[in-house]
Amino acid sequence: MIDDRLREWATPRQLEYLEAILKHGSGTKAARALGVGKTAVNDSMVALRKRAAKAGYSPEHAMTRTVPDGFMVKGVSTYYDEEGKPRGQWVKSAQDPERFEQIMRDFAATMAEGVKGLAPITKPPKVADEDLLCVYPQGDPHFGMYAWWQDAGEDFDLSIAERLTCSAVDRLVASAPPAKTALLLNLGDAFHADNQKNQSQSGHQLDVDGRWAKVQQVGLRAMLYCVRRLLERHQKVVVRVNRGNHDGHSSYALALMLSCYFHDEPRVEVDLSPAVAWYYRFGKVLIGSTHGDTIKGADMVSLMAADRPQDWGETGHRYWYVGHVHHQDSKEYRGGVVEYFRTLAARDAWHAGQGYRAGRDMRLIVHHREHGEIERHRCDVGMLSEGAA
Repeated sequence: MIDDRLREWATPRQLEYLEAILKHGSGTKAARALGVGKTAVNDSMVALRKRAAKAGYSPEHAMTRTVPDGFMVKGVSTYYDEEGKPRGQWVKSAQDPERFEQIMRDFAATMAEGVKGLAPITKPPKVADEDLLCVYPQGDPHFGMYAWWQDAGEDFDLSIAERLTCSAVDRLVASAPPAKTALLLNLGDAFHADNQKNQSQSGHQLDVDGRWAKVQQVGLRAMLYCVRRLLERHQKVVVRVNRGNHDGHSSYALALMLSCYFHDEPRVEVDLSPAVAWYYRFGKVLIGSTHGDTIKGADMVSLMAADRPQDWGETGHRYWYVGHVHHQDSKEYRGGVVEYFRTLAARDAWHAGQGYRAGRDMRLIVHHREHGEIERHRCDVGMLSEGAA
């Protein structure tokens, strides 16, 4: 069956053949009008129908429910009434490796336009205290999340997420001491959705602002801004992006893109470990970090001792920095402190309906290599509203 909707999946050549068939009424007449063989036209249309069917469109098989770009139909189950008419349909989908690779290539090509010939960005600051470490924990940014104030009490979208993130870093960097090293620690869920399906890992529909590629671009742009700002204050910047339960794949892609972007910047170190539990040693300070969806807080300190026995024995100040729960919580266990951080993101409709009402902020924590945490700074979301002093 040939119809106009097949244009959506046609290549330029297939589109030419398709329009000729729709105009002249048959493949034979289209081939004659175009001056090509009938077999070439017919084979091209067979390939086009197969491509459309992979996306869920094949009217001759009662398939009209398409799947998102980057996915293909894995199976279709249709049930009929007593008169033989379709009454319902289940569509099972899976990621289309070829199409997903092409999407990623197109996305990478778009992002690469802004990074050609990247040289060291800025001269390092002249003053640098080697005994200090500034940690900037980013609690669950959720780039791409959409919230409507009538649903959730406050608006939130891509532009708001970018503005809040960049503005918070501006304020915190301005208050930071001149530590030689800074740790930009993304605690996971940098992105609200992991692909174009806009669903959680459990299959629940998510409220998302914009196409997946656009969300990725804005999230990357904001992170690039944060790293540049830290470079103005600190001689060395270490970047860690934790995997979240909302962005199990996108988070690692973000780390890879940051690593490629700063490849020729010797002052930036982007950690690419895929480990769920991540550690950073600074003198007698040992920092562990994870998103928080797979490891319980009560188990984290003992896990640190098991994973890093030598560092454990040589340090006296041990901390876990965790996201996921979107609210502030800190508890001291035998051997270390486990702290959960808030997010700058607003509540979505689901969380608002569940009664979540935690505050929103971003922190800067300053460590001394001998004495551990010695000070911290807080940027409340209210300080970031337009016109705030």
